[in-house]
Amino acid sequence: MRLYHSPTTPFGRKVMVLLLETGQIADVEVSSVAGTPTDPGTMPISENPLGKIPALVPDDGQAIYDSRVICRYLDDRAGGRLYPAAPRLWRTLTLEATADGMLEAAILMVYEARVRPEERRYDPWVEGQWAKVSRALDALESRWLDHLNGPIDMGQVAIGCALSYLDFRHGARNWRAGHPGLAAWYEGFAQRDSMKSTEPPSA
Repeated sequence: MRLYHSPTTPFGRKVMVLLLETGQIADVEVSSVAGTPTDPGTMPISENPLGKIPALVPDDGQAIYDSRVICRYLDDRAGGRLYPAAPRLWRTLTLEATADGMLEAAILMVYEARVRPEERRYDPWVEGQWAKVSRALDALESRWLDHLNGPIDMGQVAIGCALSYLDFRHGARNWRAGHPGLAAWYEGFAQRDSMKSTEPPSA
């Protein structure tokens, strides 16, 4: 299988963590690509017409995307290790969707600063994106710690990657403030080998 990925994408990192946690990393050849919404660069647009990563091409040649679909595919291939049976499954999927929504907002904030000309940037829009992240953090602190502290699943992996991305790109926002339980959980989760070996580069 071929995985189109970038070391800085948190969505691709979710897939890499799953591959490591399920013992499938040796089954995948990783191709590093890069691009933006205004310039696809080396993004695999022939495989994913949306021009986004990650994208996975299994041995049958039929591309799979986005990250949630890839993760379900790979977890099924491994025998269903990180997506539990219902009813816990619904909470796991909701938690993963929450993490992905946080990441989408956080990435849009990055693009606003990097891609949009300075004179066209709109600060209230940026703060609106962060408000989504902030509300999600509050919900995780107040409603999700019992799940996060349970058996590992894909919801936890997704939240771990999302919180790491906030450190990576939005460290000055200090997401830990007001979220002591979530911060304590993350400090432990970040020590997993799969998380440590997939940390994005510092620059």
